Amino acid sequence: MATKSTSVKPMVGNKTKTTKQKTKKTIPSTEFSLIAPEANEVYLVGDFNQWNGDGFRMRKFKDGSCKKTVKLSPGRHEYRFVVDGQWCTDPINKERCANPFGSENSVIVI
Repeated sequence: MATKSTSVKPMVGNKTKTTKQKTKKTIPSTEFSLIAPEANEVYLVGDFNQWNGDGFRMRKFKDGSCKKTVKLSPGRHEYRFVVDGQWCTDPINKERCANPFGSENSVIVI
């Protein structure tokens, strides 16, 4: 499995839309990215989806990058990638914490 670089970036900040009746806040979108040209399938898992990849398969592009955009509530979130069945931390994100399985989870704060 070849993984080169990843990036996690907020795409849209919180915006407030005011109407005469209500004020509505939008949840920011966050794009997760992993370079895995040899991978057949890549999933994004984390505390925001109960560590279940169903519905969180990442889209693979011709350049070998895999991307998934999700809406995350503000706060601290732990996540990992599942590349062809192998769990891995984000090799670019240095924010990490220990998990109960003896490895590390990547951490993002929104």
